[in-house]
Amino acid sequence: MADNLYRLLPSVDQILGSLESEDWFSTLPRPLVRDQANQYLDRLREEIRQGALTDPNELAWERLHPSLRAFILSGARPHFRRALNATGVVIHTNLGRSILAKEAAAAVSEACAHYSNLEFDLETGERGSRYSHVEGLLCSLTGAEAALVVNNNAGAVFLILDALAKGKEVLVSRGQLVEIGGSFRIPDVMAGSGARLVEVGTTNRTHLRDYETAITSETAALMKVHASNFRITGFTCEVGLKDLVELGSRYGLPVIEDLGSGNFYNFGALGLAYEPTVRETVEAGADVVSFSGDKVLGGPQAGIIVGKKTHIDRIKANPLNRALRIDKMTLAALEATLRLYLDPDQARKKIPTLAMLTARPRELKKRAGRLRQRIKKHLGARLQAGLLPGVSRAGGGSFPERALETTLVALRPAFGTSVDDLKKALLATDPPLVGRIEEGAFCLDPRTLMDEEFPLVVSALGQALENENK
Repeated sequence: MADNLYRLLPSVDQILGSLESEDWFSTLPRPLVRDQANQYLDRLREEIRQGALTDPNELAWERLHPSLRAFILSGARPHFRRALNATGVVIHTNLGRSILAKEAAAAVSEACAHYSNLEFDLETGERGSRYSHVEGLLCSLTGAEAALVVNNNAGAVFLILDALAKGKEVLVSRGQLVEIGGSFRIPDVMAGSGARLVEVGTTNRTHLRDYETAITSETAALMKVHASNFRITGFTCEVGLKDLVELGSRYGLPVIEDLGSGNFYNFGALGLAYEPTVRETVEAGADVVSFSGDKVLGGPQAGIIVGKKTHIDRIKANPLNRALRIDKMTLAALEATLRLYLDPDQARKKIPTLAMLTARPRELKKRAGRLRQRIKKHLGARLQAGLLPGVSRAGGGSFPERALETTLVALRPAFGTSVDDLKKALLATDPPLVGRIEEGAFCLDPRTLMDEEFPLVVSALGQALENENK
């Protein structure tokens, strides 16, 4: 019986010939389709071998075609693709951090599809600098004398230390020797740059005298590092930036501040935890400031460096600058994002990260209600959908102690499928839908979903339920 079933299997060439007339076939590389067809046939052979497939009728083309087509299209999807973020974590590192504003996405598309003046001066017709496109904007927004952009903030810190303190000592409070996601550790970055770390103070208390006592002829800089995703509370003491700047000025030492997730927007006025803006940090006297472009700023992945021109010029001249420089797509997205910040009200509305972080609880409750109604309309017999008070998170090492009030859409399969199974099945939908489980329900947070994504959410839920019931 098994031998007969094997003989009934179509050949790869027969499969390709039968599929050639379908519209989707020409959109995929033929070798990719051939490879997927081979994998599909291997799966059928394994089912025959194990006795799971015994009916010859199952091998008729009209029976094979739907599952074969679905198998090929599923396997041919790009590995790196869009996902729906219903977790409520706004700056979700694993899901790509910040979403670009439409203006920034359009700028990236324009930069990719055409030639540009990336390093071409349109006034002189000679070679230009790629940083000229954003340096003026950064100086205007932060009050800094000069600016530079590299590929990410870890690279920015590394470049700053290599340029200003290689072979010399840098003083850092012991309580600021942080490790951030992906094993980014300040001591390791410093060692890699060639600078020598000198720890001052204790884990919970560092005084100005601790810095001053540690200064020697080998000291090149004083450095502050943002705590990012943790806090030390209780019996604590930390030296303020202005005091550190005054100390640095007395000894002729630059003060470097790594803000981590720097921002241009005063979130404290909106009820979020106060974080100094980049402009406030520059105005406080920091000589060099570094921060990320793709966290609270809401732009592309980038490490932004601003500060005094004498120091920035030294950093620009460092040979590592070329190894860490940004490409044209990042540059286009960053310029478009920075231009939005020229009008803070427009920035809050148009930059998705800002819009999500500042969304009002009342509006989120209304949006959760609309999403729930849409789900009930299309999948009401298969899913129980309710509303649940909950909290969102900023993510990305920002506002770690601040929970953002929201309303969750809580889903429970009406029959057949467990909540855990539903969560897993949603990872295989197109696009995949990522949420979280709370109080025995699969929960969707509208804070990190766009209104135009609601139909995709419903579609993903329908796909997941169908796949689980097969």
